[in-house]
Amino acid sequence: MGSVLVIDDNEGVCAALEILLSLYDFETITASTPQQGLAILESSEISLVIQDMNFTEDTTSGQEGELLFKQIRQSYPGVPIILLTAWTHLETAVNLVKSGAADYLSKPWDDDKLVTSVRNLLELGRIQSELDSRLEEEASQRRVLSEFDLCGTLFESSAMMQVIHLATQVADSDLPVLITGPNGCGKEKIAEILHANSRRKNPMVSINAAALPNDLIESELFGSTTGAFTGAQNRQGRFSIADKGTLFLDEIGNLSPQGQMKLLRVIQTGQFEKLGSSETETVDVRLICATNSDLPALIGAGRFREDLFYRINVIEIKVPPLNKRPGDIFPLARHFLDENRQLSKPAERALLNYHWPGNVRELENCMKRAQLLSRSGTIEVKALGLPDDVDGVSDRNRGSSDLQATDIQNALERYNGVVSRAAKSLGISRQAFYRRMETYGLKT
Repeated sequence: MGSVLVIDDNEGVCAALEILLSLYDFETITASTPQQGLAILESSEISLVIQDMNFTEDTTSGQEGELLFKQIRQSYPGVPIILLTAWTHLETAVNLVKSGAADYLSKPWDDDKLVTSVRNLLELGRIQSELDSRLEEEASQRRVLSEFDLCGTLFESSAMMQVIHLATQVADSDLPVLITGPNGCGKEKIAEILHANSRRKNPMVSINAAALPNDLIESELFGSTTGAFTGAQNRQGRFSIADKGTLFLDEIGNLSPQGQMKLLRVIQTGQFEKLGSSETETVDVRLICATNSDLPALIGAGRFREDLFYRINVIEIKVPPLNKRPGDIFPLARHFLDENRQLSKPAERALLNYHWPGNVRELENCMKRAQLLSRSGTIEVKALGLPDDVDGVSDRNRGSSDLQATDIQNALERYNGVVSRAAKSLGISRQAFYRRMETYGLKT
């Protein structure tokens, strides 16, 4: 943390403030003229400025302090400034506060009030610095991601950005990947990103194990010969079709025990036999699996092979549900609407208030239904067809004392870490927002 700079022509004031702040372990530097203060700002790491408003004897207009304030704001916009004077008219101080001054205190000052203001401003500065670092890191990651084929994936939340970043990092590997997450959260889109950015140029072949009867899963995966079972024809399985490419096996938790056993062998050796055949085939397939099931629980229940789990779970990518990444709701909702349609403000608030158990798939269906039922270009709450208890009441209409940690975290996520916008959405000041972040131990 940097130092507190006191700029005041009165040596007694400088000494008193230096002693007071030292009692609270604040490092303090003093300057007696605006020129000295500006020089210190240029050469030292300053986190906060406390400045007088008059520096010439018998001057009470505050013009010198106003000029100094504007110079500091222009050159060091991130440094908070506390105005300190015995003479400046209140109107001047109020105007400077409107222009960005952090606080205004009269001489003689109240020690407790001044120390509290300094402590809060330094803490806000620390939080803002961490936020800036995070935003810069996210901007850097977005620049990196722009070099990859993201298959049209829409996202704004940092949670989803981390998921996609991991997917691009491991895409070029041939190791098996397990994508976990609830139904409708976008697991197949992550599989597409993995394949699109891999070295495999043959198409990705997809199969949903949950959509197939158990007695047909082996035939679908490995193929069959004529007569292998009633009505069986000689046909290629998905592994053969996906040779030199990627096989995406969705809902692997629904794979039959026989299918699991054969799948394990293919992963280990790259070899298998068609159903009803003794001829061994060899393939080169990158396997990506997905599930909404708790596979460790299925292992405990004897319904999933533990050795297969560790084979397919070399790299796990966890896709969070939509209600854990509210920043993605608006981009996705607008994507699902025609260009000439828009959401009303109450409808937007309703979308944010709803918990989306069906995730992105449910949001897409909601937008299609709303578009069909809306006669005008603006979609209202009623057309969304959401439950009656989702009334679209804005967070700002709630008492600020009722705000919980999840409210603060969701607002940060919703507005991509921009505190001013997050605070405004909740109807509280930035300072109050920062205080709640500190109370709940939240980071931006």
